[in-house]
Amino acid sequence: MYAEIHQLVDSVAAKLSRPAIVEDRRQRLVAYSRHSEPIDAVCHASILQRCVSAEVMAWLGRFELAKARGPVRTPRNLVLGMLPRVCVPIRHRDLLLGYLWFIDEEESMSEEQLALAETAAQGFALALYREVLAGELASSRETEAIRNLLLAESDAQAYAARTLIDGGHFDPSLGVVVVVARPVLVHDVMPDDQIRLAVEHALVNIRHELPARHALHLVSYSHGLLLFGTEGEAAEPTVDRCVSQLDHALQSALSGLEQASSFVIGIGGPRSCLEEAHGSYLEASEAARIAALMPDVSRIARWSQLGIYRVLAQVSSRDLGELVIHPGLERLLADPEAGPLLQTLEAYLDLAGNALATSERLQLHRTSLYYRIQRLEQLAGTDLKDGNERLSLHLGLKLARLTGRYRPAG
Repeated sequence: MYAEIHQLVDSVAAKLSRPAIVEDRRQRLVAYSRHSEPIDAVCHASILQRCVSAEVMAWLGRFELAKARGPVRTPRNLVLGMLPRVCVPIRHRDLLLGYLWFIDEEESMSEEQLALAETAAQGFALALYREVLAGELASSRETEAIRNLLLAESDAQAYAARTLIDGGHFDPSLGVVVVVARPVLVHDVMPDDQIRLAVEHALVNIRHELPARHALHLVSYSHGLLLFGTEGEAAEPTVDRCVSQLDHALQSALSGLEQASSFVIGIGGPRSCLEEAHGSYLEASEAARIAALMPDVSRIARWSQLGIYRVLAQVSSRDLGELVIHPGLERLLADPEAGPLLQTLEAYLDLAGNALATSERLQLHRTSLYYRIQRLEQLAGTDLKDGNERLSLHLGLKLARLTGRYRPAG
């Protein structure tokens, strides 16, 4: 595979007397020239790992290579161990297929050499296009099977599991755990292509570090997921290790992207076989949603450790519309001026009615806190010394957060 591309990359590297590298549009290594000097740490790692690191991906993101129509110079980066380079986008009829890279240690590539590099990129385009078509076909089949496994009806799930196993994508002797990574975005907009590409890059890197047939991944419009195999007593350490690696990879991949303020990770419960992955996915997805909405839940949330939130998450917005948890709280939620009072109430209840801890968290004088509590009791028609009232108000606030009715500033 890629034999023609290997010949082309050796040819252009010889003509320009400098190392050349071809990557696909996700910046995974396709081919590299025979030249060995000069070579930098990033090039060496790319050859060994078949892809660049998340840190390199994040740094290169500032140059907007995917939008380029001609050669782009990237400067030396001493921290990453990266020499100056020239990047030429490879396009077929304006479709981005990959990148042709040249190490340019002295930053001496002339206009003639840059023109030659652009001509060479046109030669790569057709060869890479044929390979991409074949690869995308195989990838789309895998993606469709994963979607059916996690989202379709039970009969389709069984067929999808068999498709993935028979296609050599997953070891049938393994159990499964699904992990969902969800970017937390500024202004609640949908993730753009740059964010989705960064998430996919992190997932692919983790998948490549696991043994063959031990992992699958999928990126949707709102989140990415990693489905990986587990073995008996080693399941828990495997989950912990993979989640830690994914957390680091996502931090690096998303750093510097203005649209994504942070991200959360949800971890579903283990299942004994691939066919049962659907349940783990639903748990992981819900755990990630709760982690994004609830400030008192860890950014990395396990479904098994969510306690009361597992119960609250199963109360749908439709059910809540028919259920008035507390009439006084309903009045406060409907009042646009009641935000500070609701935030005070939530902090007070989260801290089990501890006035000192609440005043410290809110940076509020205790006299002001007691005034707010008194005002809350008057407006809501409640008594916060009553345990049943506190339970009803606390549950109502958390449900309002989960359904989007209560979204405090900040």
